[in-house]
Amino acid sequence: MLPAKLVTPKQITSPRIFWLLFALVATLAIYYLAIIPWEETKKKAEEEILLKRKILSQYNEILQNRAQVELNLEKAKKQREEINKKLISGDTLQLAAANLQDMVKKIAEKNFVSLRSFRILEPKDIGPFRQVSLQIEFLPTNSMLNLSHFIADLENQEKLIVISDMDLLIINPRLPNALQGNLMVSAYMQGSKMSEKSKEK
Repeated sequence: MLPAKLVTPKQITSPRIFWLLFALVATLAIYYLAIIPWEETKKKAEEEILLKRKILSQYNEILQNRAQVELNLEKAKKQREEINKKLISGDTLQLAAANLQDMVKKIAEKNFVSLRSFRILEPKDIGPFRQVSLQIEFLPTNSMLNLSHFIADLENQEKLIVISDMDLLIINPRLPNALQGNLMVSAYMQGSKMSEKSKEK
C-alpha cells in the first residue's frame, strides 16, 4: 500500500485565487473598455439630441417671428398704400398746390360755383406729412344749394381735403341765399423726410 500524499493548503488555494483574480481583471477590463465608453457614447448622443432639439425649437421660433414680422410689414405696406391714395400728388409744394387748385376748380365748375382767386398759404409740417392750404375766394352766388354741394364734394373726394376755415357774407339781407366769401382748403402731401425715403427705395 502506497503511503498517502500530503496536500498543502497552498496547493489547494492557489488555483482559486488565480481564477478569482482573472475574473476580477476580466470584469474590470470589460467595465473600463466596454461599459464606460458605451455610457459616455450614450451620454454624448443624448446631449446631441437635446442640443438639436433646442436648435430646432429656436429655429421654429425664428420662423414664427419672421412670419409675424412679414405679416406686420405687409399690413404696414397696405396701410401706407391707403394713406398714399389720400395724399395730393406733387413732389414740391408748388406742384401739390397746383394739383389741389385744379381739383377745386373742377368741383366748382361741376356745382356752378364761380371762383375769383386762389392764394397759396404757408405750409405746415404735421408728422411725416405736409399740409398744403389754399385761400379761395368765390364770386357771389344765388344758390345756397350749389354752394352746399360744392363744400360737400370737396370733403368727400378720394384725396383727403379739409375745409379749415370758412368766411361767408350775405350780400343783401333781403336775399339771404346770395352769398360770397372765402374758404381755406387744405390737403396733404408727403413731407420732405418721407419723400427722401421714397427716393432712396
